[in-house]
Amino acid sequence: MTQSQESIDTIQRGYTFDTPAIQLGVLVVDGEPRPEVPINLALSMLNRHGLVAGATGTGKTKTLQLMAEQISRAGVPVFAADIKGDLSGIALPGTASEKLLARTKAIGQNWTPAGCPTEFYALGGQGTGVPLRATVLSFGPLLLSKVLGLNDTQESSLGLVFAYADRAGLPLLDLKDLRELLMFLTSDEGKGELKAIGGLSSATAGVILREISALEGQGADVFFGEPEFDTFDLLRVTPDGQGVVSMLELPNVQDRPQLFSTFLMWLLADLYADLPEAGDLDKPKLVFFFDEAHLLFDGASKEFLDQIEQTVRLVRSKGVGVFFVTQQPTDVPDSVLAQLGSRVQHQLRAHTPNDAKALRQTVNTYPKSDYDLAQLLTSLGIGEAVVTVLNPDGAPTPVAWTRMLAPSASMEPMNPAWLAGGVAQSAMTAKYGQAIDRESAYELLTARAAAGAESAAREAEAAAWEAERRASTPTPPRGHTRAPKPEPGLLEQLSKNTMVRQMARAAVTQVTRSIFGTLRRR
Repeated sequence: MTQSQESIDTIQRGYTFDTPAIQLGVLVVDGEPRPEVPINLALSMLNRHGLVAGATGTGKTKTLQLMAEQISRAGVPVFAADIKGDLSGIALPGTASEKLLARTKAIGQNWTPAGCPTEFYALGGQGTGVPLRATVLSFGPLLLSKVLGLNDTQESSLGLVFAYADRAGLPLLDLKDLRELLMFLTSDEGKGELKAIGGLSSATAGVILREISALEGQGADVFFGEPEFDTFDLLRVTPDGQGVVSMLELPNVQDRPQLFSTFLMWLLADLYADLPEAGDLDKPKLVFFFDEAHLLFDGASKEFLDQIEQTVRLVRSKGVGVFFVTQQPTDVPDSVLAQLGSRVQHQLRAHTPNDAKALRQTVNTYPKSDYDLAQLLTSLGIGEAVVTVLNPDGAPTPVAWTRMLAPSASMEPMNPAWLAGGVAQSAMTAKYGQAIDRESAYELLTARAAAGAESAAREAEAAAWEAERRASTPTPPRGHTRAPKPEPGLLEQLSKNTMVRQMARAAVTQVTRSIFGTLRRR
């Protein structure tokens, strides 16, 4: 069906803004690009969140790179994850080719090679980038339960363990802290403390311990610890006004998908907890691309999903925009999908009954248009998408068949030697490169166990001496014996420790809880 001139004019008016914007591409009419009809996205609407979706190989990653480049040049910092290892080239100018120049000429793009200021990170330093770490304390029981794959009951029990650690002044900084605390609670010495917690069985504690051991076996223990990453470092702007692109390297995401996705949620929750209210801004403080979004929602508990929905809804008021990147829009729960104002939908495939169902559901989420969306979405070319966004007034724009612009930065991975050299010279490496292992729950409990063993040995020696003395001494008259003083419990002993009391007072004054119940120290 040939598109009418009236429809074309409506789309052109719908994407013509008086406020600053980035350009996603140009309108396609009857299979041909129309350079005179640009498809734009207002900067002021970036914090209304969005979705980039499409089947494998349809151009999602290039769209992510294109948007990140333009947002950075507009002075807005960007965070993105490099899932497949092919986004590191964003730091380098692109290379012209005959195919590239033919495409850019057809869409009227004045293509100029240019890179972006980029900082490279890696979870726990497992990769080339600057190590990113978080403490177990800051991560909190809800997010950690998602990483460990715990069920609802086990998740609640882990929350009790965290609460006990708070009360007892036992800082949980890394996984060995949490493991040592659980081992203490399931030991003969800690059974009384375990019973006092209530609702935590030895069997459940054992399950949590096994999952922690499995996570450590995957090498994830290097992620938990100090120095903890300060999310304000994601908000940097260069002296010439460009937003820094923070690129998270994930070479082994297939081994730890839950850790990757949950860590990204921790970053968002941390930003929400620390940023002041911003209201409506001309441009956001940060745009956050959440790649492989389905990993976040797979197997998530209802409470976890509720917190995701709440975080996404509220972080907008802090000036942060979130774009979920995934294959199917149905990968994102309806409650979250409803909050996404911008949609860039690449080709969908309908090879199976489930695919066909997902296609119908996707079509039903779009505003009314002149397109046969079911047919169009399955026939889009590589680098083409069906787009609808919010205009500066917050109203949805007309649905537009769009040919996306080409990124200006390199679309090939950066040379590993260049990448390593840049990371080594980064100021972030000086800040986060060296791991710190200060005294925490592991050291406190180990020291207490050693002191307890020494005390028990002294008591045994004293008892033996006393038995020997009594054997050679007449029995004293009745009324002169004293009942033995009961052994103080763990909480009583810790409460008499000066250092622990100071740590407890500091915790009361410095710890705040974010939307996920995670703890933050500033």
